[in-house]
Amino acid sequence: MFFSPIIYDEPLFRPPAEAFSLIFQVTIGCSWNKCAFCEMYSTKKFKVKKEEEIIDEIEKASKYFPETKKIFLADGNAMVLSTSKLLKILEAIHKHFPRIMRVSSYALPNDVSSKTDEELRQLREAGLKLIYVGIETGDDELLKLINKSETFDSTVEGLLKAKKAGIKSSVMIVNGLGGKKYSEQHAVNSAKLLNIVQPEFTSTLVLSFPFGENFYKNKFSGEYISMTTTDLLKEMEILISNTDLNSSIFRSNHASNFLVLEGILSRDKEKLLHQIRSVLNNNI
Repeated sequence: MFFSPIIYDEPLFRPPAEAFSLIFQVTIGCSWNKCAFCEMYSTKKFKVKKEEEIIDEIEKASKYFPETKKIFLADGNAMVLSTSKLLKILEAIHKHFPRIMRVSSYALPNDVSSKTDEELRQLREAGLKLIYVGIETGDDELLKLINKSETFDSTVEGLLKAKKAGIKSSVMIVNGLGGKKYSEQHAVNSAKLLNIVQPEFTSTLVLSFPFGENFYKNKFSGEYISMTTTDLLKEMEILISNTDLNSSIFRSNHASNFLVLEGILSRDKEKLLHQIRSVLNNNI
């Protein structure tokens, strides 16, 4: 039986790239937790863990996992914490994990923007090197329909502010988020946002319905028209076709994706489009 010195408030989520990272829950749930598509933290009431509790967990975990090199701060948006509290957490991590190379967390763009340039620089110097941001879409109409707490402009502002401080970003777009009616504008405007912020990492996952499609439709404020696999692949084709990225590592290797795509945009743009079109030509 596996023993862990950390008691988690489950369910516990982390990005695929953090599969081998040590996780500390510095918050429970998500401070927004109102997005129509997301059910990750629906069973939790948001709260911030006590600082002494977090530090105690860091100290205890270091005795069992002293070789830890990567740590992920959960739950939904650790960046909602004050800079002073985050700095104390990062200081404790570096004190007890001498081999640490990277600390990362989920983040909402507005939480990043609420911090000053100097505060973000301090967090970067203290070890926060990567934030995972679910931008979901770059389309303002769709952002409103899914009840996201962000806009195109607020997302751009937060991500560019993080980049200025030297904090890398890994962004995620939801394939099929708006259904067939909003598909093209979703893809085109998401690509537009990506082109402006130039994230270091870009990924996609396919909209899922953990409580059924009708449940999502009832929470979605527009007309949601279901999409076939072909529709979803065509949306991906439009998205990638409209990107103009310098060196963003792109992945669609989440379990929800129908077609696994990996490459560097723009170097592998045509290769990725060829993969999508090959599948479409065989399915149509």
